[in-house]
Amino acid sequence: MRPNDPIINILYGYTKALSVALGYRDPLTRQHSERVRDIATAMGSHLGLTGQTRDALMLAASFHDIGKIGIPDHILMKSTPFTADEWETMKTHSEIGERIIASVEIEGAAQAAKVIRHHHEYFNGRGYPDGLAGTDIPICSRITAIADNYDAMAVTRSYHSARPHEQIMEIMREETGSKLDPDLMDVFHEVIESEPFKQQRAAPRS
Repeated sequence: MRPNDPIINILYGYTKALSVALGYRDPLTRQHSERVRDIATAMGSHLGLTGQTRDALMLAASFHDIGKIGIPDHILMKSTPFTADEWETMKTHSEIGERIIASVEIEGAAQAAKVIRHHHEYFNGRGYPDGLAGTDIPICSRITAIADNYDAMAVTRSYHSARPHEQIMEIMREETGSKLDPDLMDVFHEVIESEPFKQQRAAPRS
């Protein structure tokens, strides 16, 4: 899956090398990013996003965690809860990712970089890095956030077991309006129930 715009396609190709590098360092993050891309682009298609917006969504969702390449191993690979200082360091990955994508200096990079910067903003303004709220958060960031939240809970990582689909959806319902955009969550419900993502992603707890 690649962008339609030839210039964005060049940017995608340049950046993919970094994704491969991150995959060697942390393969689970790369696999997670690919799944987030698939869910986010399905939502974008459902919303009728086209052109540069659609391509920026696919690019940003694909590389939303690319900034983790700049997080020290003792934090990135940690299997126990973060200390306050470690969490502050981990939170910088969205800004690092923005700088990585923006540094390519190809048309379309700035839009994708902005999406990556804001994919951890909360709908109620309590996210990071800038505390944006509501529709001040780019729509592609809000879409990516939903896809990211779902997949993060649906797979086993060193610090938690995979949750079943029903439990994930209950958690996300509770976070709708505070963390997640309510209107986009309606779209997500339709996508996740009608596409194969639920069956592929949400393994039951072991």
